[in-house]
Amino acid sequence: MRQIKLILLGLAAMVCVLAALDPSPARAEEDLAPLVAILAEGGLSERAEAIDALAATGDPRAVPILEALADGALMVRKADGAVVIAKTAGKVLALTDPVTGVALAEVASGALDKIKVNNRLRRSIRDAVGALTLRSKDTAVRLIAAKSLFDSADPESIEALEGAIGVESDSTVRTAMERALAASILASDLPEDRKLAAVTTITALGGRDALSVLTPLANGEDAVAAAARKAMTAINNTLALWDAGQAVWYGLSLGSVLLLAAIGLAITFGVMGVINMAHGEMVMLGAYTTFMVQDVIRTSIPGLFEWSLLIALPLAFLVTGAIGVAIERGIIRFLYGRPLETLLATWGLSLVLQQVVRSIFGPTNQEVGTPEWMSGAFKVGEMTITYNRLTIIIFAMAVLFCLMLVLKKTPMGLQMRAVTQNRRMAGSMGIRTNWVDAMTFGLGSGIAGIAGVALSQVDNVSPNLGQGYIIDSFMVVVFGGVGNLWGTLVGAMTLGIANKFLEPYAGAVLGKILVLVFIILFIQKRPRGLFALKGRAVES
Repeated sequence: MRQIKLILLGLAAMVCVLAALDPSPARAEEDLAPLVAILAEGGLSERAEAIDALAATGDPRAVPILEALADGALMVRKADGAVVIAKTAGKVLALTDPVTGVALAEVASGALDKIKVNNRLRRSIRDAVGALTLRSKDTAVRLIAAKSLFDSADPESIEALEGAIGVESDSTVRTAMERALAASILASDLPEDRKLAAVTTITALGGRDALSVLTPLANGEDAVAAAARKAMTAINNTLALWDAGQAVWYGLSLGSVLLLAAIGLAITFGVMGVINMAHGEMVMLGAYTTFMVQDVIRTSIPGLFEWSLLIALPLAFLVTGAIGVAIERGIIRFLYGRPLETLLATWGLSLVLQQVVRSIFGPTNQEVGTPEWMSGAFKVGEMTITYNRLTIIIFAMAVLFCLMLVLKKTPMGLQMRAVTQNRRMAGSMGIRTNWVDAMTFGLGSGIAGIAGVALSQVDNVSPNLGQGYIIDSFMVVVFGGVGNLWGTLVGAMTLGIANKFLEPYAGAVLGKILVLVFIILFIQKRPRGLFALKGRAVES
């Protein structure tokens, strides 16, 4: 009887292997069924042979069958002896055909017998599932299987990995399989020479995943432990460089935020000499404009949500620019030449604007969504680059470039530069300095508004949003050189990178204090900042 079963098992396996040449789903289902039926017959040894035969078919549909067998969900229906997959559905069991996946009639739990497995069979099932997924026709499935086996580092998967590597054609998947094989070898009791070769493979992987594999090996005194320690030293040195690169990236990201917040302040402070403490509130109003645009889009035309930030940009510029012109015409123009009164007036105005927004929208944070094209991240080596931060850096550079074009290539820019260098001479040449002041203040406020659109993607939109950036903005402007856009760029990036390098050692608060102390000492030596403006009025 046993010989007959073995003959049938061999014939079924041969038929299933030959069926792989036939793409017909019906043919494949028909030939996979005999192996499934054998799982319900005989003892544990016959089931082990049936599991191996299923793995040999290379049919990915065998994976859920084997997983159900390991989980105790593969059963035999007493009425007709059919093998089914059973899942609890209330007080009854919902049945599924294991080969076709077709739903069958529900039955009571007493109508089924469970196909029993022991720990040895479970290990065989695990190896069989690994072999099936490693030889899947889908490249993505094979890659996921290889990465999963790398994480588990199970010595029992060595044979399946070696077999899969021998037939793998995709270089990326093959590399992942070789790394999973190396991790499994290091967790096994194989000879030292194979482990040393595995250490070399893991070292080539690099990164923190490699460290997690090598760390358990480093405590011994043999050649493998020495090689692991040497590899870990090399990997840690490489990671230190990547960490420095990540800190620079974070610094550039913070610097771009500071640049956006400070660039409008740089031109108003440079042209008009006005210390505008309400500049942060222009940033806040730009962020709330973004919130309102998204709120309207969500309720009226949700299909435009992906374009919401692009729609909000010109609206935020116009809204905050108009408010800026109104502030200059209504308050600032009466206080020229009186810096203390200007500072107090704009500070009081900032409190008024905060309270108005708090009364309209409430004191809590408002939700501003991120479009799909700004979501997610990608890796460069061991660095993580988020799309929203990358977009803000590019956007900040674009705003700076456009502002430079305005200042260099337009009549308004020419007049602004003339007023900056010598206000009296510009007035005597027929330039309406009052009009230039109003337009400059409006332009600076408008840029602060579009900065708020960008900041809504990386910070909480609340009435206090602007307060978090006003001090840093003034530090950037003073450090870079009042009214100099190149100085603002260099100042923003320098302070951003310095903050991110100091934070791991001194903390966020103490890091800012150290940066502030540095700026105070720097200004003692260079009162006009890194890049001082030139001109008779400026130098007098």
